[in-house]
Amino acid sequence: MCVLFWSGNFVLGRFIKDDISPIEMASFRWFFVTIIVSPILIMSYKKIIISLKNNFFIMILLSILGISAFNTILYIGLTMTTATNALIINSSIPIIVLFLSFIILKQKISLNQTLGIAVSTLGVIFLILKGDISRIFSLEFNNGDLLVILSSLTWALYSVVVKFKPKDLNDFEFFATIVFLGFLFLLPIYLYQGYTLENELTIIKLNYLVFGYVSIFASSLSYYFWHYGINQIGASKTAQFTHLMPIFGAILAYIFLDEVLQFYHILGVILIAFGIYLSLIYKKA
Repeated sequence: MCVLFWSGNFVLGRFIKDDISPIEMASFRWFFVTIIVSPILIMSYKKIIISLKNNFFIMILLSILGISAFNTILYIGLTMTTATNALIINSSIPIIVLFLSFIILKQKISLNQTLGIAVSTLGVIFLILKGDISRIFSLEFNNGDLLVILSSLTWALYSVVVKFKPKDLNDFEFFATIVFLGFLFLLPIYLYQGYTLENELTIIKLNYLVFGYVSIFASSLSYYFWHYGINQIGASKTAQFTHLMPIFGAILAYIFLDEVLQFYHILGVILIAFGIYLSLIYKKA
């Protein structure tokens, strides 16, 4: 569900690039999420303040990585690159998480995990290239791609470091805290742009469904599901599910844009599903 909602956010980020600036998109997104989590902040403010005092550095780091930086950098990158390039780059997240887990958490990497990630990554590339490997030679990369790479590194690092989040806060309190802090870090950057109140109100009025989706589904619910996954199966295995994003993208395009599902979609799905099976389920006898 998490990566399904993120797939929609990925499409929206590219779709609204000419109407809403990346800074506006990120700032409004986390402003509305801050409103959503405000009851938690109010009810648990004493507990949160104590936790912040005891875990100041890690909370600031997680707020910047997971809230302020990741989506903002991604939105900026999507204004300069194609969705195809971004999806290919995004498929590197499980590999980066696996590497960082090994370096930071001293987590062992199994052969099944390595093979699973390799197979599902191949499936993603096969799907994005529409089954024609020769298309890879016609791809062009630019500064937007570098920003998408940076956003992927940011999210991968967040997914590994979140292992050190405070134990005295439950998942809801933790999420509410980093959202609030992350929005505070974004606010000066937003105000520096010099947007007029009239223009911003117009943007909200015309795009309230977009902000509603990214705030509720792509932020509040997705972040909770992502952290739940990390708590249950670890960062490396959770990250593997990002390979489902191109599949969900194709399904969403089929449902909402009347695009036709092709044979290469099926082959890509099989490779990705087999890769996830190898990495998460298969046990050597």
